[in-house]
Amino acid sequence: MKKNVVGLLLMALLCSNAYSQDNPLVGRWDLEIEYQGRKVPSWLEVRRSGYTSIIGRFVYSSGSARPVAEIKYDSGKFSFKIPPQWEPERTELEFTGTITESGLEGQMTFANGDTYNWNAVKAPKLKDIEEPNWGEPINLFNGENLKGWTADREENQWIVKDGILTSPSSGANLISDQKFWDFKVTTEFRYQENGNSGIYLRGRYETQIFDSQNIEIDDLQFGGVYGFLEPNFNAARAPGEWQKMEITLIGRRITVVANGITVLENQIIPGITGGALNSNEGEPGPFMLQGDHQPIEFKSFVVTPRLD
Repeated sequence: MKKNVVGLLLMALLCSNAYSQDNPLVGRWDLEIEYQGRKVPSWLEVRRSGYTSIIGRFVYSSGSARPVAEIKYDSGKFSFKIPPQWEPERTELEFTGTITESGLEGQMTFANGDTYNWNAVKAPKLKDIEEPNWGEPINLFNGENLKGWTADREENQWIVKDGILTSPSSGANLISDQKFWDFKVTTEFRYQENGNSGIYLRGRYETQIFDSQNIEIDDLQFGGVYGFLEPNFNAARAPGEWQKMEITLIGRRITVVANGITVLENQIIPGITGGALNSNEGEPGPFMLQGDHQPIEFKSFVVTPRLD
């Protein structure tokens, strides 16, 4: 009798509103938050855990993916909290939401108590091609000037000096005028001690450039996808040395060869990273070179696009 009761209880739990196998909340979502007159890209993952729990991950407009320990769900409405990260306030960010015909919508209460509206659509499935046909290489940096690139703000510290694309101080990020879908990119760069920069692929996924020599590997270090994918080897050279990175992105699948060592191989990027230009994952996008941290220099930047 006890076994039957336990079985019935377990069946009831598995068929509960939150854990139902057809729960429309489960999945990955591309968000836009209406923040101080602009739309801020963010990302949410919702997944089942055990018999009844719903958990997830959240990426805000800055920083890395944050854990969502519990998502409360009932009859199409849900709520969750995420811990503060780089916010000066130490208060959790709170989210409430509702499932709609077009996706999700709701409100976010920021760490300082201000409230903002947000909406989301299901992250698209991106086509993966096993053996792509590659086009001709395109040199995005001509070694003479900033032609083909645009700063993301009026004050632009990027210059070309002695054939080197240089951000001598913290300031603007640099965005390529051309947009790409699938590609291979090869670039040479150099940073100073404690250097911190990155290359945003399609303007949404940051491959980390960081002074990581002699640092224990994690997903915030050199060659990783910021907050998501941890490199399998620390290939970073010493500050002041020229370094080379070869990145292949097909759909969501990425391979990174850093200084001749494969540090990521055919790994899947779950979603956008903090600092992304937008959350429109179903569209091609530009490259963005991070210049809002420490100084960084690029000697070359060659892109080989996939042919349709």
